[in-house]
Amino acid sequence: MTTSTGFDIRRIGGRIGAEILGADLSAALDPAIVAEINSALLEHKVLVFRDQQLDDAGQLRFAFLFGELTTAHPTVPSVEGQANVLPVDGDEGIRANHWHTDVTFVRTPPKASTLRSLVVPPYGGNTLIANSAAAYRDLPEPLRELADRLWAVHSNDYDYAAPRDAKAAERRKQFVSRKYRTAHPVVRVHPETGERGLFIGGFAQSIVGLGPSDSRDVLRIFQSYVTRPENIVRVAWTAGDLVLFDNRITQHYAPDDYGDLPRRLHRVTVAGDVPVGVDGRHSHVIEGDEAVHYTPAAA
Repeated sequence: MTTSTGFDIRRIGGRIGAEILGADLSAALDPAIVAEINSALLEHKVLVFRDQQLDDAGQLRFAFLFGELTTAHPTVPSVEGQANVLPVDGDEGIRANHWHTDVTFVRTPPKASTLRSLVVPPYGGNTLIANSAAAYRDLPEPLRELADRLWAVHSNDYDYAAPRDAKAAERRKQFVSRKYRTAHPVVRVHPETGERGLFIGGFAQSIVGLGPSDSRDVLRIFQSYVTRPENIVRVAWTAGDLVLFDNRITQHYAPDDYGDLPRRLHRVTVAGDVPVGVDGRHSHVIEGDEAVHYTPAAA
């Protein structure tokens, strides 16, 4: 598919994912091109831009085209001198090999995330991204009706990524240095498309009104639909690639399958709004603050 602005869109998955061909992200992008890219993002959920060779400034400039930026993370330090850039470094010992949506433990999770590859292993180290709207559509009607009514409590205080050594244990301590618990609808209505998607993932720890055992069982059932193979695209990185994904309606997972080989990415996220459920109610904080130090969209 060729757009009116000249770049090509090549689907890479039946239900999720496309590569954008012919777009130079290092150049100043015309607003019409940005609008086309945003439309493609809403349709495909994940966009892959190969061999862009951006630096931090270029990644920041591109991400800012889609909205105001968050700082790097609510609790984890940024790249030195770059307050909006989060290092994603396998050498640090904590690897996020767990399905999740970025930073759902705060009231305003990011709208979108950009990941840029700096160093990638010769094998493994892929990123898997899942379409949570397709997962919702796959649910049998009784499960959809149940999901529409449920709320889940998301928290950063759990074993999101198990420490591998003392250095990783210290990073884990930093991750939970400020604790957050936020109630989000299990089904989020996308603010731009109106699509319904399962808004759960690894930070979702319990279902409001259910005990621990029942919560785990219910979340496991819904999560199994998100991670069906047909709802997933696998991004195999080469150095210099950039991936943009809609954090409001996807989950992602980075398998820990590359041993001691180096893998380093930089992440920049676009500030999001407060999730809204099917009944029109908004997410709310249970523990912690509004994370205004993290996102300017926390009003």
